[in-house]
Amino acid sequence: MKKDIEKVVLAYSGGLDTSIAIKWLQDTYDVEVVAYSADVGQNEPLEPVKEKAIKTGAVETYVDDLQEEFLREYAFKGLKAGALYEGKYPLATAYSRPLIAKRMIEVAKEEGADAVAHGCTGKGNDQVRFDVSFQALAPGIDIVAPLREWEFGSRGEQIDYANKTGIEVSATKENPYSIDRNLWGISIECGELEDPTVEPPKEVYQITNHLEDTPDDPEYVEVGFEQGEPVSLNGQELGPVELVEQLNDIAAKHGVGRVDMVENRLVGIKSREIYEAPAATVLLTAHGQLEDMVLDRETAHYKDQVAQKYAELVYYGQWFSPLRKALDAFIEETQKYVTGTVKVKLFKGNCQVVGRESDQSLYQEELATYDKSDEFKHESAEGFIELFGLPLKVNGRVHNE
Repeated sequence: MKKDIEKVVLAYSGGLDTSIAIKWLQDTYDVEVVAYSADVGQNEPLEPVKEKAIKTGAVETYVDDLQEEFLREYAFKGLKAGALYEGKYPLATAYSRPLIAKRMIEVAKEEGADAVAHGCTGKGNDQVRFDVSFQALAPGIDIVAPLREWEFGSRGEQIDYANKTGIEVSATKENPYSIDRNLWGISIECGELEDPTVEPPKEVYQITNHLEDTPDDPEYVEVGFEQGEPVSLNGQELGPVELVEQLNDIAAKHGVGRVDMVENRLVGIKSREIYEAPAATVLLTAHGQLEDMVLDRETAHYKDQVAQKYAELVYYGQWFSPLRKALDAFIEETQKYVTGTVKVKLFKGNCQVVGRESDQSLYQEELATYDKSDEFKHESAEGFIELFGLPLKVNGRVHNE
């Protein structure tokens, strides 16, 4: 620690790391610990988490329902951007960290705390996301990261410490997986998953059906969008939380949304990660194909580049950066006409768009058709091709003759 600290706000999930962090902080630094928990769709009651924090030694606990804010102000912004880190990861955990950090800073000010803390490892991405967000929102506040300091060299040693100090934890040496869940997706790591040659055991997956257990008949869903945001499912208008929850259930039943990837972490190492993101997969797929209909070519192609950069900024913990905010302004402009309905077929792990319609569609059947109603001026093509290919023609004449 940089200075004497009397009170610290700890990001608390009730899992192994943060549970023992309360006791460790008290034993090591003799500080008061305020536990902060956010409901971003873990699908578990947080009241027991609150009780557990107090029982473990926290002097105060905060539990906030941030599910709608999480979707509207974080995940849906990424959806409109089309953000997928390295083309695969829907960024579920990465969206939740800046939101939690923002609320923790607010709690720290309310409590008069002089530090904030988290239970992230010293080689993971989340430590960066928390630390950078804290620094952006409260420059100069002390940040404590027990996992970067403490003496435990493995999760097994952490479990031993929990057992020794009477802290109840769900992790065991036989079940060593680290799981983080929210409405937008689930991340799973540790244990035998660290060997990239090993197929993930069935028990690793939390919500998606294994392909052999999925229905033998496909299911169709229709997602309605208004200016880039999902607003209806199968013709029924729904709020963001209910829509994502229902779509998670439907898509998970068909095994949709599994990701098994070796990704490049911000700290410079490669890591094997398992993700489940049923609703996010459907929404990103549907949203992208609706954009194909309503965005002009140059905007669509440029937005593909923006999507990659946006995903990197989110993954790297740069949510509160000026660039991310500036990109949001561009993205919002592109979403003015992204309104319509997309029909998606779910079957045996596949998510396939099979229909789309929009009053803002730039698709004109009389220009695209090959039947007698064709209005495209074929005779214009020869002159267009002559001019379009002229630089290559000149290059060939100079260098190939």
